[in-house]
Amino acid sequence: MLPLTVDDLLPLEEYAPRRKEFFDAQRRYVDRYRRVRIGPKLTLIFENRQTLWFRVQEVIRIARLADSQEVGRELSLYNRLLPTRNLLQAALLIEIADTAQLGAELAPWRTITGAHLQLHVGPLSLASHLVTCRPEDRAIGTAHWVQFHVTPDIRKNLVNPSQRTCFGFDNGVYQHQSPMLSDDFRQSLLDDLLLSDRDGDKRAG
Repeated sequence: MLPLTVDDLLPLEEYAPRRKEFFDAQRRYVDRYRRVRIGPKLTLIFENRQTLWFRVQEVIRIARLADSQEVGRELSLYNRLLPTRNLLQAALLIEIADTAQLGAELAPWRTITGAHLQLHVGPLSLASHLVTCRPEDRAIGTAHWVQFHVTPDIRKNLVNPSQRTCFGFDNGVYQHQSPMLSDDFRQSLLDDLLLSDRDGDKRAG
């Protein structure tokens, strides 16, 4: 997927007055196409150009970034989160009920691996890859970064609407599955892969 550039962004003075409009549109989009809950405590949010556009605009607003070079440095970091050919990327968020008991609440999550989180498409399953697996990442605890390296068989089944699709998490303590993905959600993930294919072909050409 082609990276975001400075030209894709709105200047701060144009974005700030319309922030509520963009926020409401972003929330509706994410809820319909990009967010899925796995039981009561886990949420996956898949990233693409649209979700990252809002993230970067918010960084610019909060940090009051006006220099194009500073904005470019932020983009170089956030663009790493975009899907690429046969690769979907998502934030895995852990809900904490009592922040006063943060250590105790995070204890069951400190040993999670990518194998605990899987995409189920019909009879096939695909384990995730946990990117934030360093000790310092686990110390942060409530947010992780995961990738799904989509194989040809998984992709073929994902295209087929008769193949029921969901996400599951099982680390022996927390065992839950998401609702079955809607057609809109599945198509949004397929669009990520298709756009990444096309952009990869353009760069190769």
